[in-house]
Amino acid sequence: MPLLQFSTTLSLSPSQRESFAAFVTGRYVEEMETAAGHVAVTISELDPSAMTLGRAVDGPLLFLDAEIREGRPFEYKRAFALTVMERAVAELGVPEPNAKVVFTEHAGEDMMGIDRVGGDWAGE
Repeated sequence: MPLLQFSTTLSLSPSQRESFAAFVTGRYVEEMETAAGHVAVTISELDPSAMTLGRAVDGPLLFLDAEIREGRPFEYKRAFALTVMERAVAELGVPEPNAKVVFTEHAGEDMMGIDRVGGDWAGE
């Protein structure tokens, strides 16, 4: 189960959150060659005093902590990260320097639900 956790200083409407989460899920499925059923997305809106970035410019911040299963090539991760950051810039007004992504990779067995334990990623 990839867990895609966004922290932002934006104040989004419910429809903006739903639209952004749907976009992120779709792009993750496309770029990472997986199914949508197990992709989890969270969006936490924080007070600007709760987030900092040394190189930030004026404007909202948006950070993505992507907890994913290990094994995907760098190119997949980079394509997904760029797509998400470009969307945040174009649609949410986040300045480019203020959009950041970090990937943390886990063994498949570290990702689980009640009904299953994840396995290794088997890409083409």
